[in-house]
Amino acid sequence: MNIHLFKKLYQENLIDATALEKMETANRNRLFSLHWEIKTILYLGVLLLSGGLGILVYKNLDTIGHQIIIVLLAAVSIAGFTYCYKQKAPFSYDKVESPNAFFDYALLLGCLTFVTFIGYLQFQYGLFGSRYGLATFVPMAVLFFSAYYFDHLGVLSLAITNLAAWAGITVSLRRILYANDFSNHTLTYTALLLGAGLYIAGILSEQKKIKPHFAFTYQNFGAHIFFIAACAAIVVFENTYMLWFLLAAGAGALVIRHGFRLRSFYFVLIAVLYMYVALTITIGCVLYRFADIDAILLALFYLIASATGIIILLIHLNKKIKS
Repeated sequence: MNIHLFKKLYQENLIDATALEKMETANRNRLFSLHWEIKTILYLGVLLLSGGLGILVYKNLDTIGHQIIIVLLAAVSIAGFTYCYKQKAPFSYDKVESPNAFFDYALLLGCLTFVTFIGYLQFQYGLFGSRYGLATFVPMAVLFFSAYYFDHLGVLSLAITNLAAWAGITVSLRRILYANDFSNHTLTYTALLLGAGLYIAGILSEQKKIKPHFAFTYQNFGAHIFFIAACAAIVVFENTYMLWFLLAAGAGALVIRHGFRLRSFYFVLIAVLYMYVALTITIGCVLYRFADIDAILLALFYLIASATGIIILLIHLNKKIKS
């Protein structure tokens, strides 16, 4: 309520003192929303419950027995999915609102316990044998299906995290464990492709109108994964670090352009910061070849001047987006 507007109306004799007093009283006694406080408490409750189940399993493994633990995890997961199935609204490619406040947390609890259930079966009984990729692929498929079927951003984040784990295990774990090839760079390439793929998936989600509100989550994960991998590649590939810097700079320019189109300062911010990190690493690689006192002084001057320049640039870009 804009109480200043009513005071101005009173000063212009458009309302009387009684009406102004009623507005001031209503403003002082207006209800305070506890929406986010309650949501935070409920999310913490789900996390504490799932974490408590894990601790219970770990502390009382010999006493409880494996079969009882499996039945308990399965029962909690099935109960969560069953409740959500009965309460859900009809499926739509647009955003579907949750039917009630408990729906989101029941789904999140069901998904978390399902992942724990599959992980426990693999750890204790070797359900998938040495096919570790399959042990992460099955939960990933269920999480992606649940995210779209029940329209849940939190579950989508879990699914993307599982996708990253599955991609990393599939391309690198066997090589590291059995071939002892710790210098393998396949994981870097995989992270770059995964990041780019997630960002493109977000763009397609908007363009094809398939859960367009999922786009930000895809793009957020994709941008961070891609830029972190690109910055790591500058360090790892010593002979071609300039090419990797150009890749990071080019991707940053595209993300900045996309951020302006969306009028999102967040994507502009992370693109500029990652480009700055990539530039700093590249300059460090160049100065490392001339490790003397002049190079150290030049590096210190660069850090001071560039930090100031980045702040000025971000302020300018923020004003440009708003205008």
